[in-house]
Amino acid sequence: MVLLLPMVTLYTLSVFSGASAATHYNCNGPLVSALPHSSFQSSSESSVSYAAYNAKLNRRDGAGGWSPMVTDQEPWLQVDLREQMEVTAVATQGRYDSWDWVSSYLLLYSDTGRAWKQYRHEDGVGRFVGNGNSESVVQNKLSHPVRTRFLRFVPLDWNPSGWMGLRVEVYGCSYKSYVADFDGRSSLLYRFNQKSMSTVKDVISLRFKSHQAEGVLLHGEGQRGDYITLELHRGRLDLYLNLDDSRARFSSHRVPVTVGSLLDDQHWHSVHIERFNKQVNLTVDSYTQRFQTKGEGHSLEVDYELSFGGIPLPGKPGTFLRKNFNGCMENLYYNGINVIDLAKRRKPQIHSVGNVTFSCSQPQLVACTFVSSSSSFLSLPSASPAVGGFSVRFQFRTWNPEGLLLSVQLNPDPQKLRLQISNSWLRLTLHSSGRQKSEVSAGRRVSDGLWHSVSLDGRNLQITLTVDNEPSSTIELWEQVQSRGSLYFGGCAATAPDCQGFAPAFQGCMRLIFINSQLMNLSHVQQGLLGNYNELQFDTCNIKDRCLPNLCEHGARCSQMWSSFSCDCSGTGYAGATCHNSIYESSCEAYKLSGSSSGFYFIDPDGSGPLGPTQVYCNMTEKKVWTVLSHNSTAPVTVQTSSLQKPHVMIFNYSASAKQLRAIVSGSEQCQQEVVYNCRKSRLFNTKDGSPLSWWLDREGEKRSYWGGFLPGVQQCSCSLEENCIDMNYFCNCDADTDTWANDTGVLSYKDHLPVSQIVIGDTDRMGSQAVYHIGPLRCYGDRSIWNAASFYQESSYLYFPTLQAELASDISFYFKTSTPSGVFLENQGLKDFIRVELSCECTLSFSFDVGNGPAVLSVKSHVPLNDRQWHYVRAERNAKEASVQVDQLPLRFLEAPADGHLRLRLSSQLFVGGTASQQRGFLGCIRSLTVNGVSFDLEERAKMTPGVSAGCPGYCTGSSSLCHNRGRCVEKSNGYICDCSQSAYGGTTCNQEVSVSFDRESSVTYTFQEPFSVMQNRSSQASTSSTDSRAREDVALSFVTSQRPAMLLTVSTFSQQYIAVILATNGSVQIWYHLQTGKKPDVFTPTPSNLADGRLHRIRIHRVGKNLYVQINQDIHRKYTLSSDAELILIRSLTLGKVTRMENFDEEVIQGASKGFIGCLSSVQFNHVAPLKVALTNRGSSLVTVRGPLVQSNCGALAESHTLQDQAVNANKDKEQRAGSTQKDLAVIAGVVTAVVFITVCALAVVIRLVYQQRRAQRSSGSIKEEHRHSMYTDYRTELHLHNPVRDSVKEYYI
Repeated sequence: MVLLLPMVTLYTLSVFSGASAATHYNCNGPLVSALPHSSFQSSSESSVSYAAYNAKLNRRDGAGGWSPMVTDQEPWLQVDLREQMEVTAVATQGRYDSWDWVSSYLLLYSDTGRAWKQYRHEDGVGRFVGNGNSESVVQNKLSHPVRTRFLRFVPLDWNPSGWMGLRVEVYGCSYKSYVADFDGRSSLLYRFNQKSMSTVKDVISLRFKSHQAEGVLLHGEGQRGDYITLELHRGRLDLYLNLDDSRARFSSHRVPVTVGSLLDDQHWHSVHIERFNKQVNLTVDSYTQRFQTKGEGHSLEVDYELSFGGIPLPGKPGTFLRKNFNGCMENLYYNGINVIDLAKRRKPQIHSVGNVTFSCSQPQLVACTFVSSSSSFLSLPSASPAVGGFSVRFQFRTWNPEGLLLSVQLNPDPQKLRLQISNSWLRLTLHSSGRQKSEVSAGRRVSDGLWHSVSLDGRNLQITLTVDNEPSSTIELWEQVQSRGSLYFGGCAATAPDCQGFAPAFQGCMRLIFINSQLMNLSHVQQGLLGNYNELQFDTCNIKDRCLPNLCEHGARCSQMWSSFSCDCSGTGYAGATCHNSIYESSCEAYKLSGSSSGFYFIDPDGSGPLGPTQVYCNMTEKKVWTVLSHNSTAPVTVQTSSLQKPHVMIFNYSASAKQLRAIVSGSEQCQQEVVYNCRKSRLFNTKDGSPLSWWLDREGEKRSYWGGFLPGVQQCSCSLEENCIDMNYFCNCDADTDTWANDTGVLSYKDHLPVSQIVIGDTDRMGSQAVYHIGPLRCYGDRSIWNAASFYQESSYLYFPTLQAELASDISFYFKTSTPSGVFLENQGLKDFIRVELSCECTLSFSFDVGNGPAVLSVKSHVPLNDRQWHYVRAERNAKEASVQVDQLPLRFLEAPADGHLRLRLSSQLFVGGTASQQRGFLGCIRSLTVNGVSFDLEERAKMTPGVSAGCPGYCTGSSSLCHNRGRCVEKSNGYICDCSQSAYGGTTCNQEVSVSFDRESSVTYTFQEPFSVMQNRSSQASTSSTDSRAREDVALSFVTSQRPAMLLTVSTFSQQYIAVILATNGSVQIWYHLQTGKKPDVFTPTPSNLADGRLHRIRIHRVGKNLYVQINQDIHRKYTLSSDAELILIRSLTLGKVTRMENFDEEVIQGASKGFIGCLSSVQFNHVAPLKVALTNRGSSLVTVRGPLVQSNCGALAESHTLQDQAVNANKDKEQRAGSTQKDLAVIAGVVTAVVFITVCALAVVIRLVYQQRRAQRSSGSIKEEHRHSMYTDYRTELHLHNPVRDSVKEYYI
């Protein structure tokens, strides 16, 4: 019999009825005021009148509070609440009528007063704000209540003009506790009244604590294949849950949901599981994981019993498949049933296996924490061994892959023994006389945050190292050794002999230290009775999992050290300290503005948002830049025998997800999709009632029956809209229902319905009926955000938007231009927190914020004024690891976030753009393309309804038309504009002319950088250089024509023996060499095996971010590679084109290509922001450029490109003709005849024009032509274009 247990709200609430009083509204009563003197302890006291028991809030007993001795290096005040209590808040006060108070402190808590844990707020911060005087009371509410008996206040800062003084109060309430103690061999079985229990909803809650990292807390399973297992594994909590899936019975198929970390810390942790059907919420402490269960069912069916504390084998009580739980459980509720209470009262539903007791008597293993990686150490005397030799045993846990664990001096002198963590392995080294040493390694991945046991034994002419009961490693000795002097754990004292130089010191926790089988009492060490120490915290293991929660974004992997974390962005498509920034542009329009040509590209339509990148084709051959997204049905589809009852259905799957498609379409100015429908006796609409016989579905799955244009409400075809249907009695050609082929081709252009997700054809089931359709790719052009602008005319005006959603990470980017020296671009405030971007003065832009650690300011100073009426780009970012700001191409400024500071930016006001809430220091000028966290702000729409602000921005360099190409910068003039091509590899008035040079075998161009520098941006002087996030980045672009192989195209070399080389191998294929680490082999990539030494123009683009390398060759070859290192190019020396004469660090194959040089044409070469060919031609006398051999200015690149484009056009025309001929041969013949006539006419006209041109050219001097051409192409980049427009000239632009 199966019992289905219904759940109701009353039942759910009953789970918590006896579990906790903290949920009660009144759990905020004072707990300290009534305590006796014996409940107070302290590290020291200045005198009896300053004793700890005087530290009650608002009391004036004794000297009016507690103060420690001036010599106390580690002061603390401890309160014993006498029993377990729920603590919800604490309050502090200074010593009465004095200059003594504590301005910040830590709060520790413990069940026993031995093993302590530091309380941390929800963002990981442990510091509490204290007092600013002696009388005011500062209360701190706990973001998550704790259940504890002992509290310890540890002062961090105090009044610099006085001393520490403290009075305290603790707020909370008592709660009912049901506790069971499991010894690792026991369990509780909750047995059902029926054979099985089936539930559609479950609520399970409990608290537990343990000092072991493994153990089963809960298990149940059914014959149908259902199971539930809650297991402590490697200090984390795994939940296995399956509903009605017999395939998942075997453990090899079971995949858990994992939550929590470091749960073996001997402190209480709460677990709450809620399941309704297949939806599950698993909460451990304050972290919740939401997921959906495996299997086909919606109910959990468990047979016979649920076990708590282990998994018993059927028929064998007391034996378990997995390791039992060893620790305490409290307030264990299963679907409203108090399991521990039933067991304690010996109810028949509960069967006890082994020794389960009902009080928590777990041993307290006292640990100490090594805080500093440079100065922490613990020295202990060597106890006399019972027999010869020595032995050391201890346990440790850490995140650091390096660190010194133990240093021992040995007799006979001068031998010494070192045990250290090296690359996450344990390495034992015996140093003998001279330079002789012996080494062994043991353990693996010991820097995983778990406790590891180490045993070191020196007996019987050997030293044995054992880690975690794994096979031992041994060093053989010539003679018996003994330890002498003190043993140093974790590091060394400055006075220790032969112990320095083994940095870094150990950062982590140690416990259970045995020397020669004697347990060392760490309390005696703290009291100064045993050994010595520095930078240690006693009675606590203050380890923290910095990857919980994972602050790495977009699925990046988090790794950590003791005081920091890092993110591995490999394969995510994102970069930055937390993988926040997309490495791709947001649109094809953005690629065009950066100088790219047509081809396949990855775009990220929401930037740093959650959508991710997708691959599209960017067609840049027309004036408009088209984004093309293909789908799974590219060929024409023939349909027969379909009807309304059994229609033909085709579903279109695009290269992007539905959300990505929506973002691309909404961010574009216009989108369209061609629908080609050829029919023979196949109607689109029923001629009787006008109902559709065929239709398509839009992106939302809505049925649509219009077949062209942008008017969705009109059920017509294009021929009706254009009034050229075959039979004007119908709205579609196909509705004429003739035996001959007809065509209804239209272009869908209503953006909100695109793209087409499905097509349904329903009228091809009659004799002779047939339809052939083809749905083209989705094509969009324009980027609505790039030129979305607003002009601010009044200092008190601003635009307001909803509050920024930027708690953990935010990026802000925009363009501005102004003539005023200062003004606030953007501001958002909270109660105390804020974020602001402003122009501080004419040459300085500032990014400031406060997340609770005090105001932080990052400033970028420009060598030219920023109020020059030109567009300037700004990007500011803040995340959990750092903040940064960049202006134009100026070096990035960085500021590292404090390791244990506040992380969350808590904002509450509206976002103000162009001003502030106080209406002071407003911005006068233009702002455009404002984007925050990948979301573009519609400034124009908001400006239309705001006084003092207008939509758009006047000026020649404002608009979606690209006046300057290939990274050229448009510069405003009073009566026109000019193109600054200094950052472009191209020349001409609009930066669109190829800069080409012909090389021979001896030719070379070497660009020497002005000073040794890193490719990457300089860090702020305030920033630490220890960040593990690589900022390595290179952009390389070049075009070439050659028939030579092998050949050297480009090399970049550094003073640190690194290099990049782009060569043509002996078979003509391109090879890209990256040599970033000395002593290791270079990375070599061959994007295509094709021979590119074919006398045709080829373009190469190389883009690197960290380890990710992206290569594009021409328009059709796109490759992504992963380098072996993400190292930066350090101290770049030079860049060389053609033959290389200095080759001391190159590999043999590179040397071969370098010695052969290059014969052919190089064009439009760019490395980051350096264009070496342009510099060589325009600055012949410059010290930056060295030219060897003959170097001839040429238009070879443009000529080769024109030939290539002609060939491509011919091939494209052939393909089009073949496709057209396959469907309509008669139209193809007619089109061919017309094309031929037009071609002959054009050719004749071209001959006439050519003759006239030659006649005029003969009248000019050839010398003056060359000089004028050179001048126009390379010297006068900034030729002014006079655009006389009386309307524009009359506009008053006082800020542009």
